[in-house]
Amino acid sequence: MKDNSEQGSPALLDQPPRQLTNVLLGIIAFALVLFLMVQARFILISLAIAIILFSLTSEAINAVGRLRIGPLRIPPRLASLVALALIAAGLLTLTAVLISQVNTVVTMILNYAGPAQRAIAELFSWMGPEVEQSVLASMQSIQVAGYLTTLASQASNLLSATILIILFVGFLFAERIWFDAKLLSLIGDSERAEQVARMVGTIMRRVNHYLLVKAIVSAVTALAVYGVFQVGGFNLAVPVAIITFALNFIPSIGSIIATIIAALAVYVLTQNPYSAGSVLIAVGVLQFVIGNVIDPMLMGHALRLSSFGIIISLAFWGAVWGLPGMFLAVPIMVALMIICAQSPRLRPLAVLLSREGLPETDH
Repeated sequence: MKDNSEQGSPALLDQPPRQLTNVLLGIIAFALVLFLMVQARFILISLAIAIILFSLTSEAINAVGRLRIGPLRIPPRLASLVALALIAAGLLTLTAVLISQVNTVVTMILNYAGPAQRAIAELFSWMGPEVEQSVLASMQSIQVAGYLTTLASQASNLLSATILIILFVGFLFAERIWFDAKLLSLIGDSERAEQVARMVGTIMRRVNHYLLVKAIVSAVTALAVYGVFQVGGFNLAVPVAIITFALNFIPSIGSIIATIIAALAVYVLTQNPYSAGSVLIAVGVLQFVIGNVIDPMLMGHALRLSSFGIIISLAFWGAVWGLPGMFLAVPIMVALMIICAQSPRLRPLAVLLSREGLPETDH
């Protein structure tokens, strides 16, 4: 008995160091992956957007492929080429619009930089002239030219990203007819391959539903903000509406930032706190009604995501990929929750990410 216990004790003593080694290796692997994600974020962000665009259009292509015009049927390759042409035209048009709006914003900042700094400092005049002068000095110390240079560089990178996204989407369309065969060859088990295909289909459907609803809600909100600016007779209605449309894709905080930007734009243009306050209230009420009534009604149970998890996802992907990461945070979180729900080991993570603690597992 004594000999057996002495022989077994080295194995027991060796177990904690082995577990510690596995933990350290996991931390190193996570740090390496995170480093690569940051370094290759331009390519990875473009690839993620391309996958989302491919997902949005693949179902439409399948539906078009099933249509018949008399005895003829539209070939899948022709439908893919038409879809790729439409995506390329849409992305290039959107890029041109965004670049033109960036130029408008840059011109506006150059024209209103001085008055805007003084107008913002005047908001603190009730605290005394010393505080007002201190705020003005702080505002004047901001390097506006540096921010404008960064903004212009981001606008120039937008065209490169658009071309890369179009190329990615084109290759995805070219490979789509072999996806099932590749999946079966990769996994080797037809039942398991079918399960993975259903899981991928669930991710695509839920992400597509989320993006389509968000696009509709964001467009309605942008039109409402545009109407507020037109009724008030304020300039920059189109840039503010476009910014509102884009920021509403960021859950929770996007609508708040868009409302503040609209009010600040009016205050800079008019230097009238009452006009800015009126716009702040009007846009805030619109955002609240649309975001808390119309959006949940259209979204239904499409997401089932934890609100706290969404905030954590926004913070993480915002830190890794910046503003594009915040736009992609929710689709990535949806995919992660569905994938984790399929694994017994990772199911606790799916439960934490879900809203009711009951992630969907039927695909």
